[in-house]
Amino acid sequence: MNHLLLIHTGGTIAMSQSGTGHVSPSDINPIDATLPKATDIARITTKHFSNIPSPHMTPAKMLELAHFIAQELTQDTYDGVVITHGTDTLEETAYFLQITLGAPVPIVLTGAMRSSNEIGSDGEFNLITALRVARSEAARGKGVLVVFNGEIHSAFNVTKTHTSSVDTFKSVHFGNVGMVTKDHVLIYSQPMTRQAKMIPSISKRVAVLKVVAGMEPDLLEAVLDLGYDGLVLEVLGQGNVPPTIVPALERLVAHIPVVIVSRCFNGIVQDVYGYEGGGKQLKDMGIIFSNGLNSQKARLRLLVELEAGSSQPVMEHSFSFQQ
Repeated sequence: MNHLLLIHTGGTIAMSQSGTGHVSPSDINPIDATLPKATDIARITTKHFSNIPSPHMTPAKMLELAHFIAQELTQDTYDGVVITHGTDTLEETAYFLQITLGAPVPIVLTGAMRSSNEIGSDGEFNLITALRVARSEAARGKGVLVVFNGEIHSAFNVTKTHTSSVDTFKSVHFGNVGMVTKDHVLIYSQPMTRQAKMIPSISKRVAVLKVVAGMEPDLLEAVLDLGYDGLVLEVLGQGNVPPTIVPALERLVAHIPVVIVSRCFNGIVQDVYGYEGGGKQLKDMGIIFSNGLNSQKARLRLLVELEAGSSQPVMEHSFSFQQ
């Protein structure tokens, strides 16, 4: 029988609704009551890493989790790992594990949009389907996966799209990579992957800003003044900014790496436009174009590259679609 490692980190899947209607962490993780129903799936070893709501998750805690998983995989023989996690930052932890861990077995994250004692709670179904995916041969070599509401998503593409729907996780650009049916785990596309870079610690800081019409340069100038080591900028359309912030960007690029993503929900950034503030000007000044990542994931990618001491060409490649 397959042997799976189940790691709890907290989140709504580990919470209960009180008599007042508010949802908060439980002293005893209620999702563990599901495990007797999973005895035919695999032998399960459970570890409690943390019990925090996902807004309390940090890159440092993500790295601690990556090291924890790596250590566990050296101490026992596991066929897969399932991590329960709050949904607000689940996509970030999934992507961080993707770019740092490089595990030889499937790593699957799941969670819940409704707490254990709410009507229509989705935690039990999500956990059972995640366990099924983690033990599946089809999940091997697919990178870190997110399993939610019967769908299988790549950590690279998945994002939370709805504040309360159980069907919140979707993969923009390329769609989900598979699905879980009553009898089968089906994976029908190969997710994009990169060689993982495990780092010892996180000491760098990366800011994230969104470009808006008529944006003033003061926030960009504050990034340097506050000592940030990098910047991710959500730009307009295919990769454009107002001319008012171009001088500030030129000063920033001279000191720290600047990565751009589009604030659009779909599509990629390109050096198409040649006017002042257009993508061509940004490319020429040395700004890195991130294709496929949203800003929260681009921040994590840049953090890892900074900690790894990567050069500008290495960073540019890591943010590109090239394998």
